[in-house]
Parts: sequence; C-alpha cells; structure tokens
Amino acid sequence: MASDDIQAGLVEALRPRLQEYIAVEQAVKYLHFIDPARKEQIKQKARTDGNVAAANVLIGAVLERPRTDGWFRAFVDALSQGGSQLAADYLNSNPPEPDVEAENDSCVRLIRLLAPSLVDMKTEQVCQHCFSKKLLTNEDKEQILAETRNKGNIAGADELLSRIVRCRPGWYSTFLEVLRETEHIFLYELTGGAPLTQAEKQPSQIDEPTGDEATAAENPSAAESCEGPEPMVISVTEEPPDESTDLYSSPDVSHNTEPSQSDGCDLAPAPARGPEEDEISLWDYQMEVASPALKGENIIICLPTGSGKTRVAVYITKKHLDRRREEGNPGKVVVLVNKIPLVEQHYTKEFLPFLRRSYKVEKVSGDSQLKISFAKIVDKNDIIICTAQILENYLERANDGEDEGVRLRDLTLIVIDECHHTQKGEVYNHIMMRYLKQKHKNIRLRKMEKTPVILPQILGLTASPGVGKATKMQKAEDHILGICANLDASKIMSLGDFKKAIKKTILNVEDRKQDPFGEVIKRIMNAIHDHAKLTPTCDLGTQNYEQWAVQKERQAAKEEDQTVRVCADYLRRYNEGLVLNNTIRMQDALGYLSKYHKEQIKKKTVPDDELIIQITDTERFLLRLFEDNKEELEMLSKLPEYENDSLSKLRTKILQEFSSRKEARGIIFTKTRHSAMTLSQWIQENSKFADIGVKPAYVIGGGDQSDTKPMTAAEQRDVLKKFSTGEVNLLVATTVAEEGLDIPACNVVIRYGLVTNEIAMIQSKGRGRAEDSSYTVVDVKNSGVAEKECVNEYREDMMEKAIKKIKAMNQAAYDKQITEFQLQAIMEERVRKTKHNKKAVKKESPSAVRFSCRHCSRPVCSGEDIQIIENMHRVNVTPTFSQLFIQRENTTLQERLLDYETNGTIACKECGQQWGSMMMYRGIECPCLHVKNFVVNVNGKKISNCTKWRELPIQFSDFDYIEYANRMEQSSDEEETE
Repeated sequence: MASDDIQAGLVEALRPRLQEYIAVEQAVKYLHFIDPARKEQIKQKARTDGNVAAANVLIGAVLERPRTDGWFRAFVDALSQGGSQLAADYLNSNPPEPDVEAENDSCVRLIRLLAPSLVDMKTEQVCQHCFSKKLLTNEDKEQILAETRNKGNIAGADELLSRIVRCRPGWYSTFLEVLRETEHIFLYELTGGAPLTQAEKQPSQIDEPTGDEATAAENPSAAESCEGPEPMVISVTEEPPDESTDLYSSPDVSHNTEPSQSDGCDLAPAPARGPEEDEISLWDYQMEVASPALKGENIIICLPTGSGKTRVAVYITKKHLDRRREEGNPGKVVVLVNKIPLVEQHYTKEFLPFLRRSYKVEKVSGDSQLKISFAKIVDKNDIIICTAQILENYLERANDGEDEGVRLRDLTLIVIDECHHTQKGEVYNHIMMRYLKQKHKNIRLRKMEKTPVILPQILGLTASPGVGKATKMQKAEDHILGICANLDASKIMSLGDFKKAIKKTILNVEDRKQDPFGEVIKRIMNAIHDHAKLTPTCDLGTQNYEQWAVQKERQAAKEEDQTVRVCADYLRRYNEGLVLNNTIRMQDALGYLSKYHKEQIKKKTVPDDELIIQITDTERFLLRLFEDNKEELEMLSKLPEYENDSLSKLRTKILQEFSSRKEARGIIFTKTRHSAMTLSQWIQENSKFADIGVKPAYVIGGGDQSDTKPMTAAEQRDVLKKFSTGEVNLLVATTVAEEGLDIPACNVVIRYGLVTNEIAMIQSKGRGRAEDSSYTVVDVKNSGVAEKECVNEYREDMMEKAIKKIKAMNQAAYDKQITEFQLQAIMEERVRKTKHNKKAVKKESPSAVRFSCRHCSRPVCSGEDIQIIENMHRVNVTPTFSQLFIQRENTTLQERLLDYETNGTIACKECGQQWGSMMMYRGIECPCLHVKNFVVNVNGKKISNCTKWRELPIQFSDFDYIEYANRMEQSSDEEETE
C-alpha cells in the first residue's frame, strides 16, 4: 500500500510534465484497467479541448481509487507502447539531465513560437521523412496524413508539430535535418539551422526566394545594405499571433533569437538562442520609427497596413513601463481604439500575450460590463485597452468633479490607434484638446514658477494620415501638420520612400445594350412622379437622385403633404433598386424592393380585427403599382443575358485569381451591407466558384443605422477566425474591414463599386500583405469609382511628398508651426464652446415642443410627456400616449449587455408609421421614441430633418423610476381590490 501511494504521489508530482508529453489517444488504448466508456470520454476530451486537457483527465482516471494491482507498471507500459516514451522515462526515474531538459524545453517553446511559419511546410513530405527517422510512429504518421487530407496542409502541419515535440530530447536536430533534406531551406534557417552557402542551396531556392528573402529581392535598397535588419529583442511571455513573414509584418519568426552576426544581406531571422526567456523582436525599420518614443517623445508612427505598428506599440509600452518601474514610479498606459472589435484584437493578440507576465493588462469596451467601473480598472491595472469614448466619458466625469472620473495626469502613456481620426468632431480630438489646453496652461504655470501638471506621453499609430480635402501640396502639408499638432507629435516617423509592390488593375464596365429590368423600375418611378406632380432634376439611379428624394420627403413632412412625402420615400427605395441592379443580381434588387413592399403592407396590418389602420389613396396606388409590375420584374430577373457587366467582370476576376494561384485568399470591398450579403450568397450559389475552391463569407458592421441586420462583434470574430484557418478564403466586406481589424494576409483585394478617400484606398491595398498580391477596382455604372481611384492615387502621392517635406523641416520651424496650429485649435474650440453655451441658454422648455407622426401628421405628445433614461433613451410612459400606438414584434433586435432590453417596435395606430421600440427597463415597459419618425414643432417652427435627439435644443426631465414603479404598484393594488 505504501508503495502504491508513493507511485501515485510520483504521478501526481509529475502531472505538469506528463500532460505535455502524453499522446492521449494512442496511450489510452493500452490502459486496459480503465472502463471503455471512460476511455471514449477521454478521447472526446482530446478532440474538443486538446491533448493537454485530455491528458489531465487521463491522469485523473489512472489515479482514481480503488486502483488495481500493477496499475503503475501498466500505465508506464501503455505510455511506451502508445508513443509517449519521454513521459514513460520520467515515470521510470530516467528523466533527461537538467541541462538537457532545459534545452529541450527551449526547443519545444521555439517550435510553438514559430508554428505560424512552420505550418507552410509540405506536410506529407516532412511527415514521411520524420517517420523514417523514427520521430513519428506509424500511428502518428497515419493520423497526420489523414488530418492533411481531410482538413488541409496547415491542419496536418499543426498535428505533426504537436507530436514531434513529445519525442525524447534530440528530436530537434533531427527535425532540422528533415527540413534541410526536404528543401525547406527558409524554414531550416528560420529554426536555427546553420545558414547554407549558395552552392549548398538547390537552384529552386536560389531562383525563387521565399518570405523575407523575396522582400529583399523586391527592395534593392534593402539588399544593398550589408548590415541587414538585425532584430532588437526584449523579453516577453506568450506565443505571438500569426502574421506573414515579409517586411510588412513584424518578425515574429525570430522569437528566441539573437541579432545575426552574419555578414549576409538577406532578411532572414537570426539563429535560435539557447534555453532562455521568450523574446519579441523588432526589425531595424521598426526600431528606427520607435526610437524617439523610446526617449519619451510624442510621435506619430506611420507604417503601411501589416507592417507591425501594433507590435512596435507593444515594444514601446513595455520599455516605458520598465523604465518607470526602474525609476520607482508607477506607469499607466491606455491604448485607445475607435472600434469595439479592435479592443479584443489588441488585447488577445498583442498586449496580453507579450506583457501579462510582467504587467496587469485589461480590456474595456462599449459591450463590456467593466465600463461601469472604468476608473477602478484604470487604478488596478498597468495597461488598459479601451474604446476612446469610454476614456472621454470618464475624463468628462473628472472635469465635472465626480470621484469616479479619470484624469490625464493619472496616465503616463496614451497609445492612439488609427490616429488619423484625431480631427475636429472625432472623439480622439476631444481627448487631445484637453491635453493641449493643459499643455499650454503648463507653459503659463512655469512662467509663474508654479508646478505644472504632468501629462502623459502620446503615441499615434496610422497607415495613412491622408490629405483631407486638399487639392494643393500646401494644403496637404497643413492637413498632416494639423494632425501632428492635435497629437502634440514632435515627429512623424515613416518608412520613407519604401513601397510594397502590388499589381493594380482597374476594370471599366460597359453599359448594358439592354436593361429591361431597369426600364421597368424607371417606368414605375415615372408613374410616381406623375402621381405626386414631381419633376426630378437629376438622372434616376444616382446618388444625386437619392439626395433629391430625401430632401423632398423632409420638405413634405414639414408641410404635412402626405402624398409627396410617401411618394418620395418610395422613390428613394426604387432608386436604391436601380443602384442594386447595376451592382448585384437583378433578383437581389427585386428581393430588396419586395421586402420593402411587404413591410409597407405589414404596417397596415394588425392582429386586432377591430382596429383599422388608415390607408390613403396614394398608398393604395403605390402598393398596386408594385403588384402590377412584380410579375414582369420576376420574369426579367431570371434572364442572365441582362445581368450587369460589373458582375460579369467580378465573376471573371474571381475565377482568374483563384484558379491561377496555388492558395488564394481574398477580400472584396463593397458599399453596402445588403450588397455584401447578396454578393456572398451569389458566390455560394455559383458552382463554378465551388469547383475552384472559393469559400465565401461576409463581414459587415455592428451599428444599427441601416435596414440590414448588423453583425455582432462575436459574429465578426467567428468569420475572421474561419478566414484565418482557411475554412473561408474569400471575405465580402463593407468598409468595416478597411482599417484596424486583424485580417490575415491576402493575395487578392478587390474594391467592387466602392471608392472613398485615399486613406481607405491605402488601407484596403494594405490588406494584400502576401507575396504577389493583386489589387483590383471594378467599376459600377453611375459610381464613378474609376475616376475616384485615379484622384486617390494622386492624393496618395501628394500625401507621401507632404510627409517627406514635413520630415525634412528644421525642428524649430516645425515646432513653431505645430504651436501655431495648436493655439488656433484651442481658440476655435473656445469659440465653439461659447456658441454652444449661448445655444444652451436658449434651450426651449419641453412644454414648447410638440411631436406629430411623420406619416399622417397626427399630434402625438408634448415635450413635457417625454423623459430620459440613462441620458440616452427618450421615453413616454403617460397613459394617454399608450392609447396612440400598437406594438409589433421585431425579430432582428439583438441582445445587449445593458440594464434594459428591446422587445419590439411601436407604431402609429392610425397609419402604421413606426415610432420607436418598446424597452423593458428594470421590469418596466417603456415606449422609447426615435425622433426621426416625427415632425417636431418648436414654438411654431417645424423641424423634419432631425435624426438624433441631441440635435434638439430641449432638456427633457430624467425618468423617475421609483415614482413610476410606485404608481404602477398602486394601480395594480387598486385593480386587485376591485
């Protein structure tokens, strides 16, 4: 019994080691004293949660009492027979020597760090060689080959790497030999193999450089330098994210490396280090742009998409905190982003993995409960990654004297991601305006020999500052200098003249020879023009026409002309149908119009037969007009010969790119959420795309401003994860994917009928990070994208010249201009605040405001009836108002982490016009109004173009929850008494 307990204690003591080295599914087969059902449970654990988790369960099963006689020897034998010889060695009291063990641990860690690059190996070939050298058992080999055939090369490579690291020490040098024998020269040198001479390399490796060698070949200036980009290293903790290994990604591949001592000029990472702490490396160009920040200066780092800006920020953050710790002063770093998904991305893939062992890292965003205690989060952590609006809210609280606020002096470094948004009206600029005011106040304090307020260091990150609305070089320089001034940057650091080569094509489209589908829509629109006596001033199917229709709708709502108002709303939808007809399939355009038609019918339909919703003659005319033409539209939408040329060009381009590449991965940028979803569906339904392995999915934004259901952050992450693993290889995305989001390297980028500004162009081109990337612009009728793209190219060139001129400026002249811009910005802010305060004084009383239904002009309520919840939601809980609306289910509403939930929509009982949503706030149903659905009358002046409540000069009273809850309770008691 004593011996049994000793053996059990040994297994328990070695559990951490055994978990790493046991091949669960192989070993469990030989453990005959474990129940078959339990074995299957352990195998399932391995499939779902991984080998380490399953090994932990396996050890627990082995140690369970009562233990059978000879269990320990049976366990050791099972490990030996199941390919877990190193685990068996530990239990046989024959572990590796400490120095050998430490070196082996280092090799295992290195393989895991390099896994993102090593998975590019030719898995089947490497597997066969590893088997012949006894690194793998026959069972290992069969499982790896099956994984490769079923899930692809990358999955097979992952399986191979996970198995060889469980071998006895000595496996690493054998694996290097395998890489060399299978002509994986780049991977061989990457993992620490001695650099081969040109004579030793096969011609294929010399003629066709891969990875960083290819980058050197494309960039002669880099190749001429014989010093090479020797990585600068700092200590970190965890496995880095997967990024490409060219110059445009940070050199993750050189973790656990020392600066190269070779005189060679290639960009390959340095040899592996010995068994020391994990490390992160920066290339020379990254160190160069980071150097002023490492000295404590405020700077903007301007590097192309995919070149490792965030990794540089991690490096600067660690150095900043290390330095302050050495000085005995605490550091506090806030990383600001402008999109919620970026919070999770920076936290999970960058800052947390590399800094959590040394510092406390936390994330807070708009969909996080932690935002409620943000001040405490800042106090308790060293690094906080958050959306900018949250920091601005808590800076404002501090400004108002609230205890839970955050002050700039509480922070020591602010990292601003996508800092080109630091302009008027943007939240970044609101934060920096506080900074600039304090900075210039500090100047006065110093002159008065008073103690200034310590301000944080500022680090801005961007791929492109843009040129704003500049048409001349001087204006472009002023725009960039303005951003530098707003960020108080002493320098803007960039790569200079280096540009990544990318093949660019603009595909112009031809007009349809016949467009009968579009002609029917135009015929419908002209009938509406005649009915409402409207004369448009621009071509149908254009953006100008949409603006005209919107203006007519607003004017008619103000004038209570319901005929023109409802006709203008229909015309705007039909115009969108024409746009979709030129962008996607005719059947998709028809689907859009049919959906709108059904919604209008639904507005006039209620479950209660006793309730009659008003239908005007104009509404009957419009509903009948669509019904009369629907059959013809359906027939025409099925005729492929009338499809638009843009879609034909896109089809040809996708087929060409995916059939000519060994492994294609692409993004299509499109204008609207609807077009992104329908294009993805079109690709899925086309068998030609499936035949060449195209696997599409769409990514759209998370806001709820459009008619199309938005995507949650979780849904976005799920699609991007599938894209990174290869389960999806073609994303169809709106502008949400242009900047910031971590999207793996692509070699195909297509902008389909979408061109905005030069910043977006640079961002989307930067998505093509892989070698031999292509960038294509497909024109769409009436979009003007081909012309806009040419203008953006000119603006990009202007921007690069402007940055170059600014970098060449004398520092004194630069500082003078920055100070001038800052003082101008402060003065403009002061003027704006004065005007705002004057407006605030003129705020009208709620009693002076009247709301009427936008559709039927029915009086709805007074401003006195409206209360505000959480300074955000305007509700009307009066009994009178409850008699005016009907409630409908809304199946597209999403769950949110808030104190309230939305149950459905509320609509006018007379005409069916939607008014807002029904909120459930802390157990109370509250009708929540959306101001865009009303015409607002302020002291006799009608406002029909108000889309946001904050545009109204009204201060509504706060919702008194206790009073209302008591009133409801009292009413309930009275009903029960009766």
